[in-house]
Amino acid sequence: MFKNSISHLVPVISLLVALGACSTGSVAPNQPLAAEDVPEIRPGILQGYLPLDAPMKSVEFVLPAPAADSPRQTMDNMVMERTLALRGSPRWEMATLDADLSFPAAADTFSCTLGIPISESQTPALYMLLRRTLADFGFSTYSAKNAYQRERPFMVNGQPICTPEYEDMLRKDGSYPSGHTAIGWGWGLMLSQLAPDNAEALLARGRAFGESRNVCNVHWRSDVIAGRMAASAVFARLNNDAQFLAAMDAARAEIASVRELALPRNRDCEAEAEALATPI
Repeated sequence: MFKNSISHLVPVISLLVALGACSTGSVAPNQPLAAEDVPEIRPGILQGYLPLDAPMKSVEFVLPAPAADSPRQTMDNMVMERTLALRGSPRWEMATLDADLSFPAAADTFSCTLGIPISESQTPALYMLLRRTLADFGFSTYSAKNAYQRERPFMVNGQPICTPEYEDMLRKDGSYPSGHTAIGWGWGLMLSQLAPDNAEALLARGRAFGESRNVCNVHWRSDVIAGRMAASAVFARLNNDAQFLAAMDAARAEIASVRELALPRNRDCEAEAEALATPI
């Protein structure tokens, strides 16, 4: 099962690029695909909307990773010192939740902010949209990751991380840009378009999702900024994809319908709000 790092996808990307994008059948481009029609590119990870044989080349538009003696690295170090002090706090616990990209857990991320439960049974169109775009946004960071192979903060400061069970894997996966951030910011952009009346709060939650990677001591501030840039590029590209636009239309109608039911969310939204109010 796909858990706490998009780095699970690295060997998959190379294989699928070599073989070409997976086929999704002959469904009309203006119709969203059913779950059974979307192939898994790894157990638990669905193929996204964008072709796997033409991934976003983030290395061509994000800034180079900061040099050791640069002002950007100085700022990274300052943020690192602030976030290290949050270990064991409610914000640390929130960051640990944000680290889990597996479904159904990840579907709850924006539930409080959007004001509805997000699940396969209650919001199937939105749930599928989140699952598929996880791959699109996450893949977007890898051309830059592979080019820079930046060490993560915990490899420099020797301090604990939110998910110690994944430390060995994270050591082998470049820090710059942040794949988790790309996913969270991409979802924030997507949901703000689906629910424009709540856009500011949804974007703030997407921002906080990336900042959770600073709190977890697994990414630098500049990794997070570059992750947002990669996600924005992917979102622009997705908005020219007929399948994605059809899926967005289905999710938009679903959100409007479910909002009217005033269903309870799966998280303690008051506790989440208090934790996320901690300045980073």
